[in-house]
This record gives sequence, C-alpha cells and structure tokens, in this order.
Amino acid sequence: MKGGKSKASTAKKADSKLSVKRTTGDKAVKKAAPKGKAAKDPNKPKRPPSAFFVFMEEFRKVYKEKHPNNKSVSVVGKAGGDKWKSLSDADKAPYIAKAEKRKADYNKSMQAYNKKLEEGPNAAEEEESDKSKSEVNDDEDEDDESGDEDDEE
Repeated sequence: MKGGKSKASTAKKADSKLSVKRTTGDKAVKKAAPKGKAAKDPNKPKRPPSAFFVFMEEFRKVYKEKHPNNKSVSVVGKAGGDKWKSLSDADKAPYIAKAEKRKADYNKSMQAYNKKLEEGPNAAEEEESDKSKSEVNDDEDEDDESGDEDDEE
C-alpha cells in the first residue's frame, strides 16, 4: 500500500513542478511579447521589389503559359529560383536596372511622404476636418431649417 501512495504523491509533486514551470514560462513569454504594434500608415509608400522579384513577375507569366495545369505556388517559386541562379550577370542586368529605377521612384515618394510627416500630422487632419466640418455644417443647416419650422408652429 505504501508503494501506491508514494507513487501518487510523487505524481502530484511532479504535476505541481510542471505547473510551476509552465507559469514561469508563460510569464517569460508575456514579458517578451510586445505590448502593441504601432498602427501602419496606409499612405506610406510600399517598398520596391528586388531584381529577383522583378524577374519573377515576368517568369510567372511565362511559366503559367507553359504549364497551365500547375496550381502549386511553390513549384513556380522553385523553378523561378533555379532559373534566376542559372542566369548570367548580363542576363540579370535588365531586371537589376528595373529594380533600381523602382527604388529611385520609391526614394522620391518616401521623401515626399517624410516631408508631409514633418509638416505635422495636424496638416493632414486639418484637411480632413475641413471636409468633415463642411459635411457636418450641411447636416446642421438641414436640421436648423427643420428645427426652425418646429419653433414657428
């Protein structure tokens, strides 16, 4: 009988140790987890694709024409990667040039975006708030007219 009791008691001790470990593990995870991400600005320009992704845009079209029954994205990606690796630097040059042009356009748009941010978020909000004020004022004018009629009666 003592053997049965000791096994049960050791099992309970093991469970309590595991629960302690879980608790400390959960606390460590909670501490490491960020409190919240900053909201992404939808007006921020999207990063330009690299030369490989510019190549893949064209390669996907060609590959789908040759293999219309292929539904797997991974197969297309692997075939594109193999093709990219086999290209010489001279063959990669047009894609690199397109990628650099897109990057230059991105840098220009980022400079414009950053200027707007430096001017302050209030400038953008004022434009929107003017619209909302005019819309609100229009609604108030309609309400005032109906309100005046109620006062006259």
